[in-house]
Amino acid sequence: MPGALSIRGAGKIYDPGGLHVVAMQDISVEISAGAFCVVVGPSGCGKTTLLNAIAGFDNLTSGEIRLDDRPIASATARPEPGPDRMVVFQNGALFPWKTVLWNVSCGPVRQGRLSQPEAERQARELMHNVGLAGIEDQFPEQLSGGQKRRVEIVRALMNDPKILLLDEPFRALDALTKSVVQEFLLEVYDLAPKTVFFITHDLEEAIFLADIVVVMTTRPGTVKSIVRVDIPRPRDHRLLTAPRFLELFAELQQGIHAEARKAFEAGERELA
Repeated sequence: MPGALSIRGAGKIYDPGGLHVVAMQDISVEISAGAFCVVVGPSGCGKTTLLNAIAGFDNLTSGEIRLDDRPIASATARPEPGPDRMVVFQNGALFPWKTVLWNVSCGPVRQGRLSQPEAERQARELMHNVGLAGIEDQFPEQLSGGQKRRVEIVRALMNDPKILLLDEPFRALDALTKSVVQEFLLEVYDLAPKTVFFITHDLEEAIFLADIVVVMTTRPGTVKSIVRVDIPRPRDHRLLTAPRFLELFAELQQGIHAEARKAFEAGERELA
């Protein structure tokens, strides 16, 4: 399976000649192909900076990131996004004046991989397989928040990426909708495993979704610990009260509490 991600000594300094804000430094993580990695840490610890470097939206100041042993980010390379890395954003990015079917099918057509009829056929099939049949001709404004997030995930998967990047995609959802969309994401992941790099502040969400949880320190962000979630799949929300889940939650909470306190005392904001 493609999608092995190697982060080696990654660092990022904003405005090195002026403010010299060290967003993250010396981050090293190995994520195997098909693994679900969730990154947690206090505001300003560099989670989104790291995701942007993987996505090809920003460069690094030091170190490098490799995808299937191909460099995709370094201090010298120009940032280059690509269809092998698809991002689901916190605030959504559906085209509001286009139908759901167009939003889902447009990527492969624009890339020249599929014709419009073939892309639409595959989009309908994929939406049917994940329980979204019947909304293809609707517009994004007609959808609920949970439906929009599910459509965005399906749209990303239509591009057949090596890695799926999600930047707190469920943050704005209410608790009930969030639980439904979390289970939807896991169903899609179990159906067609991809390497997933997911950012969140929610520790329950991190454990529920992840194979590994990377805990980052406050700024400058470094890796404080890596916790392996040894809970079998498939999963549903009944496991939130399971003894092993509660053990992992306590371990993560202990690891991140001190960092969150440092960030609060330093007045950190989500700048990176």
